[in-house]
Amino acid sequence: MKIAITGGAGFIGSHLAKQLAAQGHDILILDLNAENPIDVTNEAAMMDALKGVDVIYNLAAEHRDDVRPIQRYYDVNVGGADILTKAARAHGIQKIIFTSSVAVYGLNAGESRETDTPAPFNDYGHSKYQAEDVFNTWAAEDESRSLVTIRLVATFGAGNRGNIYTLMNQIASGRFVMVGNGRNHKSVAYVENVAAFLTHIVSMGKGSHLYNYADKPDLNMRDMVRDIRTALGYKGLGLRIPYIVGFIGGWGLDILAHITGRQFPISAVRVQKFCANTVINADKAHSIFTARYSLQDGLKNMIEADFLSDKAKAA
Repeated sequence: MKIAITGGAGFIGSHLAKQLAAQGHDILILDLNAENPIDVTNEAAMMDALKGVDVIYNLAAEHRDDVRPIQRYYDVNVGGADILTKAARAHGIQKIIFTSSVAVYGLNAGESRETDTPAPFNDYGHSKYQAEDVFNTWAAEDESRSLVTIRLVATFGAGNRGNIYTLMNQIASGRFVMVGNGRNHKSVAYVENVAAFLTHIVSMGKGSHLYNYADKPDLNMRDMVRDIRTALGYKGLGLRIPYIVGFIGGWGLDILAHITGRQFPISAVRVQKFCANTVINADKAHSIFTARYSLQDGLKNMIEADFLSDKAKAA
């Protein structure tokens, strides 16, 4: 099959493209960072690029906490979905696989399941939920269409520069301070498992299918921090401060960032997210898929590649 991957030059997309190509599929990368750059919000370019495609994977997204202007979340995540469904209608593409986010469930939402009512707490979550509506509308127009939506947790792995890398880097550099008691649990996923799951569902049949995806069992922040510190040669949890102190500090840095235009690694929302329980139920996904790697395997692989290898030390 000819498969287009928006965001295919990105972290998850590049792993997915590799695994799909290994199965013999013809892969088309649609990404601002591809050899031939293309923007998911450019309707004319996307219409032209998607001619002859059998399946669309939509991984392109604005997802950072500090995207400005805020409208950018909606232009890319919702507007991009609208353009992709227009192209799918125009070219008779019958299958779309969309990586949404567990951000649609909100903070401290309990062990969220696919049947729970979403309640996003930030613009990223709201934009992802609105994008789901765009794709659901497309799927409902024709019962022969296939839509698979995956509400994905924070995903980590070698080379990624997301939240878990930031945590590792802060610990490695001695700048990390544990905020709160660390008893909160986080559902996360290792990129090789995520790519394998996304590859697995390319054969999903007609209709709309919704899955949460996280690798299990969940880790709490104390265990994750301790495991990372141990792998890096440190003992225990290091310095800790109460949640309220961390939140006020993050709020103060938000004000300073607004005044100066600078970006800081700590913000009020990042403190909230770090200390929140972000747990999802992924039983449905794991009923059809068995992950190859444990979370501990993934963390060790990432630390070795990004912090302990000769290449990492030389960088």
